[in-house]
Amino acid sequence: MSGVTTTPARHYAPLSAFDDRTMKVSDIHTIHYWQAGNPKGKPVIFLHGGPGGGTSSSDTIYFNPDIYRIVLIDQRGAGKSEPTAELRENTTWDLVADIERVREELGIDKWLVFGGSWGSTLSLAYAQTHPDRCAALILRGIFLLRRSELEWFYQDGASHIWPEAWQGYLAPIPEDERHDLISAYYKQMTDPDDAKSLTAAKAWATWEESTSKLLQDPALVELADNNAKWARAFASIECHYFVNAGFFPEGHLIKKEQLDKIRHLPCVVVQGRYDSVCPARSAYDLKQAWGEGLDLKMVADAGHSAHEPGITKLLVEAADRFGGELKW
Repeated sequence: MSGVTTTPARHYAPLSAFDDRTMKVSDIHTIHYWQAGNPKGKPVIFLHGGPGGGTSSSDTIYFNPDIYRIVLIDQRGAGKSEPTAELRENTTWDLVADIERVREELGIDKWLVFGGSWGSTLSLAYAQTHPDRCAALILRGIFLLRRSELEWFYQDGASHIWPEAWQGYLAPIPEDERHDLISAYYKQMTDPDDAKSLTAAKAWATWEESTSKLLQDPALVELADNNAKWARAFASIECHYFVNAGFFPEGHLIKKEQLDKIRHLPCVVVQGRYDSVCPARSAYDLKQAWGEGLDLKMVADAGHSAHEPGITKLLVEAADRFGGELKW
């Protein structure tokens, strides 16, 4: 494990799509996915956070466009996938199956798997299910979806760091329901009253965006108010996954028998020391369980966001390294 401090971030310019598609993956869901960079380059799959966050051109900045064929998927209910914010037939294992469908559709044998926050959760779940289809992993802001992590951010822990933002998060929930805030939020976000569910979604999303950087970013704090469609998908899908414990047993992704399936893969983890959303303990626990094959880079002056300078810099360096060293 190395300690890293910030230097000015170098990254590549955001890219537009050279290929833009949809795929019907169930009777309910149609997912959107797109490709950027070099059509004949080394394939990398970008798995966005949330769940429910969606993708954008800013997600391509980590990859040299001359080297990489970048595939980006809007997960079920997120981004341009339809129906927006749909919770039915939307589980971790549905998303793993969708990733594999996209790989097969594009004729890709193996790809680099890149994901941060919830994207790190999904990356691990996909890699453990299809290790033979993975060349390496680059993960950021490790989230193992354990109960302790959910309680830290959504029940009490992070309130001690961000007390002002916490008051806004508490506001929609009656006092007698605050002993289980995730369940209380789920009740409101699935309420047939559209105004009530949207108010809850905006409060949930604002809490996360208020705490995602070491230095609070006003533009992120205002994001939910400025984009109601995004807030509804982001918040309701997240809450759906969390109230269902990720649709896998407690500690599943870090169990020895699961890590044994992927321990041979090169893996770089970039983690903000002061990440309030996905605390550094989870990255450390993953490193301890994985062993020497995992290269954990702890950024000394960063929080959760991939767009903080020290985190961006190391993600670019990891992608550059694998683009040069690995053959797949």
